[in-house]
Amino acid sequence: MRQWMLKITEYADRLLEDLDELDWPESIKEMQRNWIGRSKGAELDFYVLDRDGQERELKLTVFTTRPDTIFGATYLVIAPEHPFLASITSDSQKIYVEDYFEKASRKSELERTDLQKDKSGVFTGSCARNAATGEAIPIWVADYVLGSYGTGAIMAVPAHDSRDYEFATKYNLPIRQVVIPKDDSGCATDKAYTGEGIMINSSSDRSQFDINGLSTAEAAAKVIEWVERTRHGKKKVNYKLRDWLFARQRYWGEPFPVFFLEDTGEAVPVPESDLPVTLPEMDDFTPTGTGEPPLAKSISWVNTTDLLSGKPAKRETNTMPQWAGSCWYYLRFMDPKNSQALVDESKERYWSPVDVYVGGAEHSVLHLLYSRFWHKVLYDIGVVSTREPFKCLINQGMILGEVEYTAFINKKGDLVSADLVDYINEYRQEKVPASNVLKSGEAYVLKNNPSVRINARAHKMSKSRGNVINPDDIVNDYGADSLRLYEMFMGPLRDTKVWSTNGVEGVHRFLGRTWRLIVGYPLSDGSYRETTITTDVEPSHEQLRNLHQCIRKVTEEMEGTRYNTAISAMMEFVNAAYKWETHPRSILENFVLLLSPFAPHIAEELWQRLGHADSLAYEPWPEAEEQYLKDDMIVLPIQINGKTRGKLQLREGSGEDEAFAAVVQDKHFEKYLSGHTVRKRIYVPGRILNIIVQQNK
Repeated sequence: MRQWMLKITEYADRLLEDLDELDWPESIKEMQRNWIGRSKGAELDFYVLDRDGQERELKLTVFTTRPDTIFGATYLVIAPEHPFLASITSDSQKIYVEDYFEKASRKSELERTDLQKDKSGVFTGSCARNAATGEAIPIWVADYVLGSYGTGAIMAVPAHDSRDYEFATKYNLPIRQVVIPKDDSGCATDKAYTGEGIMINSSSDRSQFDINGLSTAEAAAKVIEWVERTRHGKKKVNYKLRDWLFARQRYWGEPFPVFFLEDTGEAVPVPESDLPVTLPEMDDFTPTGTGEPPLAKSISWVNTTDLLSGKPAKRETNTMPQWAGSCWYYLRFMDPKNSQALVDESKERYWSPVDVYVGGAEHSVLHLLYSRFWHKVLYDIGVVSTREPFKCLINQGMILGEVEYTAFINKKGDLVSADLVDYINEYRQEKVPASNVLKSGEAYVLKNNPSVRINARAHKMSKSRGNVINPDDIVNDYGADSLRLYEMFMGPLRDTKVWSTNGVEGVHRFLGRTWRLIVGYPLSDGSYRETTITTDVEPSHEQLRNLHQCIRKVTEEMEGTRYNTAISAMMEFVNAAYKWETHPRSILENFVLLLSPFAPHIAEELWQRLGHADSLAYEPWPEAEEQYLKDDMIVLPIQINGKTRGKLQLREGSGEDEAFAAVVQDKHFEKYLSGHTVRKRIYVPGRILNIIVQQNK
């Protein structure tokens, strides 16, 4: 079947190297590295021997990341789908090899590479020459080797590879140790030693090659140099990544802008003036039954003419996969109505790269890797100005359903405490309403029987469990801002969180307090005034300090996607503001701007009531001023006749008279001063105030 492929393998190194410059979770980066699967090593050639032990022209090439262990290669293994299998299989082994091939063809790659499965294989009846040792080593076929990775053949070093060790042990094949640990601790004889170390048993008079005593790294480099000099191999970098199959045999999907001349089969691109190619209207787009895609049924659409040559042609009937759109949609958002170009150059330079991409870890490889590849192709042809599409990636946490409480009941119908339950299937489980539950330390117990612990667990939301929260219901009961605010207040964006409707009520109350702080309490008829209770008075130093500390905290936490702690800072500000005697408009206007990204609807309403005709969306973000961020209060110890009797909080820089006046006004010190005459005051600014008194006669 003819298929379209995209040569993503040409970009493998760049896809790997450019990961280092991205602000992405390390786990996602590692997934992409593993998917690309770059392995540095060597390709080694093993010439197949004929019946007389002479080298044939046929050679098996293997890829290995451990060329240092070539002296430990005691057999070769090829994949069942290897193209040379038939030509190297002897007549006596043919029936066994064909039977094995048929059985292996029924297995998936996942089944074949399962490390836990029992290894199986068949001797092909042929041998090959190990150029390093000069020995003839047997060639086996086994399904744990894949034809799609490397060369489809391996040199088996059972002393230093776990899979090879299992295989060699099962089929009684030679095991030769060629590496020992550097600390000379020795190797276990019942398993493979896979670590690095020092080379032993690695020399041959026949090949005149010796790497004994070298470290594994030194030996690997020397083996590569030797095989390249003797023409038995070469240095090689291999990849697990395969070129991208970019065709689907279905109706829906973007048509390929290509047609084929009927006389020569030459592929001709559709002229740019005829783009885009659109799907034909079809009543029947079911599979054809012939192997052709459904589009082949639309004869009038398929048959066309090459306008340049006038020759009859047929359109490509495969369609593109969904990735064709999802790989670059972010660019179209930058310039959605441009009919002349994918994206305007100036707009792309202004908006690119995407600052923050929020998505689940399920997109870690396919979508994100394909988008990066697609973007690099566009970069190479000058369509985009950046090498990478997404600067920062955040994996948001999952929101679980409300905590479910479960009691366990034995066969007698008695309640059993959860800490005594070993096998839950032996008990009947019964849900307990949250109103019947108490928290006791780290456990949950029945309210009417605290000796019985119950199980408390939150589950992923699903219709089958009946724990799905309908956001429309929350919006109807509490408003969109409350829902939005609660989702951010639940916890860090990246963490898994448990839903609690009681929590929505909490943030709803906070928004209510914010409203009343600015608009005031409802009038006698239940309505609210059209304006606010704010005034144009000059804010106090304390009010400015509260505001600018809030600005700094909210700004820092937002930039760090710690939205829950940003909301906490705003709650602290509102608590402080309720203690003020005045409500300066300039202070509360800035606070409304801070609130707007979190609760945009109520913020816009408050902004209007504060006297603004235009949306606050066009207002600059408040900036914290350093002069108000400094904590200018000090704690001053107060002594009476040399004995410390308490402490007072004063503004830094307060003078002696101001400090003494504060002592006189504080009821705590009244008993020490009442009935006494102050004889002397000793004041060390910012350090201490000592008041010398004498009792009145």
